[in-house]
Amino acid sequence: MQASTEVGFGLIAALAAAAYRMGALDDKGIAASIVIGSLVLLLGGIYPFLALVTFVVAGVAATRYRFREKVRMGSSQGYEKTRSAGNVLGNGLGVLLFLIIEMITRRDVFWAATFSAIATVNGDTLASELGKVLGKRPRLITNLKPVRPGTNGGITIQGELAALLGVGMIVPFVLPLTSHWLQMALAVGFGGLIGVNADSLIGATLENKGITDNNTTNLIASVIGGLTGGLAFFLLGG
Repeated sequence: MQASTEVGFGLIAALAAAAYRMGALDDKGIAASIVIGSLVLLLGGIYPFLALVTFVVAGVAATRYRFREKVRMGSSQGYEKTRSAGNVLGNGLGVLLFLIIEMITRRDVFWAATFSAIATVNGDTLASELGKVLGKRPRLITNLKPVRPGTNGGITIQGELAALLGVGMIVPFVLPLTSHWLQMALAVGFGGLIGVNADSLIGATLENKGITDNNTTNLIASVIGGLTGGLAFFLLGG
């Protein structure tokens, strides 16, 4: 455990340095990511930490994929290439919440919630960033009317497939933590997908009305995804 923790802290330092050099995070974003990453590693151990690392790497790659084209299309703004503390906290606080509850209760149901929250933010990031350039004929999730690429709440078949990929990437990391493999995999997969689409629904309603911003939307969706995954695991008899 000590060796894996030391490796984890080394990875946090390396990723923070790489993110700063690449301009993926600003100073506040770097500080927030170090705090979130360290807490996840200390409270949850190596598996949730590696799941979070997967989200960070996949998210940066998806954001930068054909980024100039996204800007030309008007679906992204130039400043979105560099994330700040608000984005880090919006994606990470829900994970920390469930992880703290798991640490206190030692119940598998909160592992399901923790990893469902990570699956939500990973699936949402891939759906959003890849859907902007790969998606065809986006439609608003609330009424299925056509909208411009990048519109809050816009969904496409390609974006949903990207979400499925993003959620699926997280599932393997939770399996070593439970003896109920099938129930856990189904619960995290289901919770993540519900969370991703909850993000779109909140974006199409509250965010488009200015009630929430992108970071708050991400936080709420990750909590919804986590609660859904935890409940699914419980109902499946895990």
